[in-house]
Amino acid sequence: MPIYSERVMDHFTNPRNVGEIENPDGVGEEGNPVCGDMMTFYIKVKDNRLEDVKFKTFGCGAAIAVSSMVSEMAKGKTLEEAMKITPQTVADELEGLPKNKLHCSNLGAQALQKAIQDYRSKPKKGDNNGD
Repeated sequence: MPIYSERVMDHFTNPRNVGEIENPDGVGEEGNPVCGDMMTFYIKVKDNRLEDVKFKTFGCGAAIAVSSMVSEMAKGKTLEEAMKITPQTVADELEGLPKNKLHCSNLGAQALQKAIQDYRSKPKKGDNNGD
């Protein structure tokens, strides 16, 4: 049984920002078929900032804790700042993850980045593509 930090246990037992955002500006999904973890991040963007971040995660306690921490770290940040959230910064914020659970921090950071990329790939209202 892996030993988790108090911070991991807190985010696992009381995850923040769980759920879906209706009509999200971006959605990012990441999964690991080997361990079965699946994470979906939903973002609302206003003035280039992450106004809201929610997630749905199917997976182990570490995956849920990582999703919760990533959502907390990203909320209120600019898109550029949020794109700099890495698996290592997530693991550090959680005060470490057991070696066999480090892949969970990859999934959280990647799912958030995919949501931002999804948002950036969509045509923006009033964007006439330079016509």
